[in-house]
Amino acid sequence: MQMEWIYGLIGGLMIGSAAAMYLLINGRIMGASGILGGLIDRSGWSNGAERLAFIAGLVIVPGVIASLAGGGATHATTNIAVLIPGGVLVGIGTRLANGCTSGHGVCGISRLSPRGIVATLIYLGVGALALGVLRTVLGVI
Repeated sequence: MQMEWIYGLIGGLMIGSAAAMYLLINGRIMGASGILGGLIDRSGWSNGAERLAFIAGLVIVPGVIASLAGGGATHATTNIAVLIPGGVLVGIGTRLANGCTSGHGVCGISRLSPRGIVATLIYLGVGALALGVLRTVLGVI
């Protein structure tokens, strides 16, 4: 039996635990796009240091863990013509949906939020459709 699934289990437990602690300690939902958006539009500058620490942790900790584990394999495309529009579309989508995967998928579903459940179903469905079109029809991934 392959053991790679254990990394997903550990990562999921870490994300879920972080979301629970953030809610219990701060009384707020751990939505990465909302935390970053508050820094960008200046609405969250009252707790800017906390927001910056959160974003820094999202960027730095995976890099540190990957370097300690001997690197991390990725299956992301190296096609820049796919990566940049994809990133822009994800940013637009998080603004339209008033949240991202951490806000809706992790925190929304765990709180049985109808908006979180619907948003998660929509972004998973659209992601699967986009992958199918980009891989099989256009052949860019």
